[in-house]
Amino acid sequence: MRVVHVVTAFPRHDDDVITPWLGRLLLGLCERGVDVEVLAPAYRGGGATEWRDIPVRRFRYAPARLETLTHEETAPDRLRRRPAYAALLPGYMLGGSLASIGLGTSSPPDVVHVHWPVPHGWFGALARASSERTAVVSSFYSVEIRWIERRLRWAVPFLSWSIESADAVTAISTATAAAVARYTSREVPVIPFSAAISDRSLPGSMTAEARPLERAGRVRLLFVGRLVERKGVHILIRALARVRERVDATLTVIGDGPQAAPLVAEARRVGADAFVRFEGRVGEEALAEAYRTSDLFILPAVVDGKGDTEGLGVVLLEALEFGLPLIASDVGGIPDIVRHGETGLLVPPGDAGALARAIVRVIEDPAAARERVERGRAHMREHFGLPQVVDRLVRHYERAVAVRRDRRPGPDHAR
Repeated sequence: MRVVHVVTAFPRHDDDVITPWLGRLLLGLCERGVDVEVLAPAYRGGGATEWRDIPVRRFRYAPARLETLTHEETAPDRLRRRPAYAALLPGYMLGGSLASIGLGTSSPPDVVHVHWPVPHGWFGALARASSERTAVVSSFYSVEIRWIERRLRWAVPFLSWSIESADAVTAISTATAAAVARYTSREVPVIPFSAAISDRSLPGSMTAEARPLERAGRVRLLFVGRLVERKGVHILIRALARVRERVDATLTVIGDGPQAAPLVAEARRVGADAFVRFEGRVGEEALAEAYRTSDLFILPAVVDGKGDTEGLGVVLLEALEFGLPLIASDVGGIPDIVRHGETGLLVPPGDAGALARAIVRVIEDPAAARERVERGRAHMREHFGLPQVVDRLVRHYERAVAVRRDRRPGPDHAR
């Protein structure tokens, strides 16, 4: 089976850290014998045409110096900060449309897997229209639905069409599936990001001295993610100031983004600047070391000004892989991973006081926190392990191909 993934951004070189979850998924599909390719926009005129033996087709949509709509941050975030980026959208749609038509006419795939169906559903439809054999699978991530419902109501008909016209749809989380279901009566299965679970990071393989929350001294909190409003890092900084009234704790923030400077100012404002380290973007080895040397992982997500929040929170899976207790906001797709009191603790989004109390609760009862980690890892293996996710996705591809085959005009239609 040959599958082409249509995406907004894909690694520009082998060491590019963008969309690691997608790279992991595609490599897993390759191991299952699926012939995988990628269709993505160019970035500043280029980008590798192959990533770890996976062919990548990059379509041009503007002069090289202007091709920055994607990759460094999401297109909705760019458009919100600088509305002038909207001038790139016609070129983006034209370039992607031509590439999709070429894809369908030159060597039609069995499946076009559309990520971010708004607007990429149009690309999938063009590739399918050029070939009777191609099926379209559309995967939704929630932000595109919220963006349209809150900011682009005129585009709701396109959203509905992108759902109904696909041969199959998926959602990244239970919350996203519910949002998609508002526009269709068809089945919307949940197929999430996967976690690359490795035995060497199992809590049981750690020495007793290295286990989180079982060391004496300062407690080390960790956040990893892009520094944008929906991540809620400003809430975590305020919570840290309250936690420090009872516990000696520090916070390491890994990631960059447009909120970096305001977050530094917020830490100074609440008197926590001496206890917050902003590391920026780091490499894989430094990231792994941060996980290994931290005690507690926190994802304090909120709903931002454009209605966006965490579609799933794959970083929570990474933290679980390293055996870290989890605290996160009860919002978006996060509850699919963090089941309150079972695999971690959930707090209301935007509530610094509740977050501070949850942090202290974990610190004061490390045995209960360890039990939640063990249950979290079992939950991760069952629902988010790469082999399980790949199996579900391949079965979904096969069903989509069967649906497409049944929709083809038969001999009676030809007469």
